[in-house]
Amino acid sequence: YATMIFFVCVCVCGQSELSSSSSRVRQKLESLLNKNMRIRMTDGRTLVGLFLCTDRDCNVILGSAQEFLKSSDSFSQGEPRVLGLAMIPGHHVVSIEVESDTLADTQGFGGSH
Repeated sequence: YATMIFFVCVCVCGQSELSSSSSRVRQKLESLLNKNMRIRMTDGRTLVGLFLCTDRDCNVILGSAQEFLKSSDSFSQGEPRVLGLAMIPGHHVVSIEVESDTLADTQGFGGSH
C-alpha cells in the first residue's frame, strides 16, 4: 500500500537552531529521498518520479518523472509522457503519495502464507 503524506512545508532550510519537531521533519524528508512519489497537481495532472529535493517554498524536484494527464475516462489514465527532471511548484501540489519500494512492502508478499 502507498503511504499518504500530507506535505506540510516547514522551513528548516537555513535555520541556525532546529527545534526537535523541525529536526524530525528534516529526518522524515531525508528518509524519503530517492523514493518513488506520486504527486497530484491542481490542474489534474499526476507526476510520478524519484523524490530528489524540496525547498522552503515547498517546490519539489522529481527525477525520472513521468506525467499522467487527467483522463475523462475514470478507467484509463492513458500513456505517460516522459519528463525526466521536473520541478513542481509547491502551490500546485494537491497531494503526495510515497509508493511501495518492493513487492515485500505490499501486503501478501514476502511473508509466510
